[in-house]
Amino acid sequence: MIGITAITYELPPQRIATAARAEALGVVAETLERRIGVRSISRKAAHQDTSDLAVAAALKLFERKLVAPEAVDCLVVVTQNPDGQGLPQTSAIVHAKLGLPRSCASFDMGLGCSGYVYGLSVIRSFMEANGLRHGLLITADPYSKVIDPDDKRTALLFGDGAAATLLSDRPQWRIGRFDFGTDGSGAGSLAVRGSDKRLHMDGRAVLQFSMSVVPDSLRRAMALNSLTPDHIDRVVLHQGSRVVVENIGSALGMRDRTGFHIQDYGNTVSSSIPIVLADHIQATDHHVAISGFGVGLSWASTVLSRAKCA
Repeated sequence: MIGITAITYELPPQRIATAARAEALGVVAETLERRIGVRSISRKAAHQDTSDLAVAAALKLFERKLVAPEAVDCLVVVTQNPDGQGLPQTSAIVHAKLGLPRSCASFDMGLGCSGYVYGLSVIRSFMEANGLRHGLLITADPYSKVIDPDDKRTALLFGDGAAATLLSDRPQWRIGRFDFGTDGSGAGSLAVRGSDKRLHMDGRAVLQFSMSVVPDSLRRAMALNSLTPDHIDRVVLHQGSRVVVENIGSALGMRDRTGFHIQDYGNTVSSSIPIVLADHIQATDHHVAISGFGVGLSWASTVLSRAKCA
């Protein structure tokens, strides 16, 4: 059985405070606090690329001796903002920087906000199908590459970061069955376009999409795993914004178990769920429902259960 053994992450130390920027962009303080909910956003250094953030997150697994580089059988990198033009694949660059063995399979996944949950399904299936014992799922999507600093819809929300999840045959967390979905008709709601190749976001459309699909997706994921909301100790949602997270928690009737945690570093896209898992899961949590949703528009949900509960 392949499951999650450990999660580490990297948040660049540089922070950009949002209050002064919000005033300059015409965003009132109440909107910044109650709807966006981000006080500062993390920013990578100018010389850092996507692979550098990915490597920094993975090295923490090695430094903690959770796995040795030579023992890694596969590497999956989830990103929509790769090094260079995406050729070669960022996973190959990360593979070289980490000194992983030539026998290690490496590939990229081009998903955004739903990418971590999709990635868990893909890497677990890949490992189990091929008899692999140690895999790295790395999420790294520095949106500072595509953010217009003068766009009030995005400049006050997205932060840079990366997370590395170690999957192995000796897991701490069992990964349950999944609920997936896509609404490609809404793809333009979150898209990089134009000659300036900047991110454009229709926040209202994204909120409406999230409310229309995520609560039901989580309910289906619980049912697929023979669980009810009463069994769930914590809900970890993609940290889109305060209003998104809190409204979904309320729709589920589980707001007391659904936290918003990105006030000091921002929405890190595919890394938002694993960062919250690394920082906020308690020893008393046995079943944790997770859901990623956004760019695509796509979504994916599952339940993580402590291995001893399996």
